Amino acid sequence: MVKQMVKEVPKILALDLGTTTGWAIWQQREPSASYQVCSGTISLKNDRFQGGGMRYLRFRNWLDDLNYNREITSVYFEEVRRHIGTDAAHVYGGFLGTLTAWCEDHKLPYQGVPVSHIKRQVTGKGNASKQEVIEAVRALGYRPKDDNEADALAIIEWVLKGAS
Repeated sequence: MVKQMVKEVPKILALDLGTTTGWAIWQQREPSASYQVCSGTISLKNDRFQGGGMRYLRFRNWLDDLNYNREITSVYFEEVRRHIGTDAAHVYGGFLGTLTAWCEDHKLPYQGVPVSHIKRQVTGKGNASKQEVIEAVRALGYRPKDDNEADALAIIEWVLKGAS
């Protein structure tokens, strides 16, 4: 019996981590074939009846659901180095810890992408505003509903353009 080798088809997950997490998935349908991109946002707010860790459990469960068939091959996320407030920094750190532990658990490569790299790739300048990023992503044919989804789509473009 001859065993056929199946070439892995890439499926890239890009995330803009936060209470409203933007996400985008780029997936090639089969080797050397067309691809598709889907994107959106997920709200990870806690309500007053939930403990502080529930948003991270919901995030991890969402990642598990997204990767149900174990098809994700790599993960990229917006690497934020400066936050306006302490709470935002803590929330981001929680999502980052949850994401990287999840990637390690699933043996997936992951990489943070500096904000300025993402903005420069899609707008031409590293200090572009949120609105400029949204407009640039729309000019590429995407229809993001907010800046979180636009950032995730911009990360996909950064990856596809050779991650420079």
